[in-house]
Amino acid sequence: MTSDQQTRSRLVIVLDEGYGGTEVEEAVLAPFGARVIERPCNGNPEAVRRAVLGADAVLVRESPVDAEAIAAMPGCRAIVRYGVGVDNVDRKAAAERHIFVANVPDYGVEEVSDHALALLFAVARRIVSRDRTVRNGGWNIARAEPMYRLRGGTLGLVGYGRIGHAFHRKARALGYENTLIYDPFLKSTPEGADLCSIERLCGESDAISLHAPLTDDTRHIINKARLDLMKPTAILVNTSRGGLVDTQALYEALAESRIFGAGLDVFETEPPARDNPLLGLSNVVLSDHTGWYSEQSVQDLRRKASEEIARVFAGDRPRNWVNRWEDVPSETLNNT
Repeated sequence: MTSDQQTRSRLVIVLDEGYGGTEVEEAVLAPFGARVIERPCNGNPEAVRRAVLGADAVLVRESPVDAEAIAAMPGCRAIVRYGVGVDNVDRKAAAERHIFVANVPDYGVEEVSDHALALLFAVARRIVSRDRTVRNGGWNIARAEPMYRLRGGTLGLVGYGRIGHAFHRKARALGYENTLIYDPFLKSTPEGADLCSIERLCGESDAISLHAPLTDDTRHIINKARLDLMKPTAILVNTSRGGLVDTQALYEALAESRIFGAGLDVFETEPPARDNPLLGLSNVVLSDHTGWYSEQSVQDLRRKASEEIARVFAGDRPRNWVNRWEDVPSETLNNT
């Protein structure tokens, strides 16, 4: 790092608050004299476009960073997503301007896989409805709401990245007899599992856990046709992205008891509207996109996201660069 890189102040904008300050980011970026400023945008694209003016780098949670926002910050060198999914960042527009887009794919793996397992248990054992019934004076209603054993069944995993792998490792202890995986990018078959089509997975699985990114190819990968393939005792768990599931189709399948239940940490629109039909169903367990969270994972996320910006400011490339273009001009690195 040159002395100029050490002393020239950089403006780093944090879009949206929620982590309780910027002290972690400031500590990582202190060698660059960075000013780290939070600017809440609450998902408003126009607010984002105003917030990023003059930014040398941007840290983003959920608000959209579209082509107009990217055009409004000609000095920007990096946009880093606090998290794994980058569907709220226009990666193509950033690449055209040689702005690095990076994410943090290796945080919260244990937390999300734990949460998926917790949702599976909560749905399978009807924990939420039983809690509510007991609080209201009910008792001994087991046969009124049948439950089914997990051991000996078939587990289905849609996507098999870090979190899918961690979930598989933990779910093995439940005694599933078979594991089916749908992941077109998986190069080899994990031990004790079979790679298969999404149709076979939906038709044979007793529990299906979604761990795929949201892309044009995976949007509504769980649709009416595939829900119709599922067993009436099947459980669907989604801790990945709400857009993987067709909300209306899922509602109809659950309302008509064509599948047993669902555990959802994510929604197509977040937060879900008050009139979202899923909110009125008793065979759905819901949480507020909190699967990633623990106090430890928050610290990991903030540090790792800031370190990606530090790498770019130091003239290097991000470790988790997700909008790659073929050639990085030397001036792009040297002038960061």
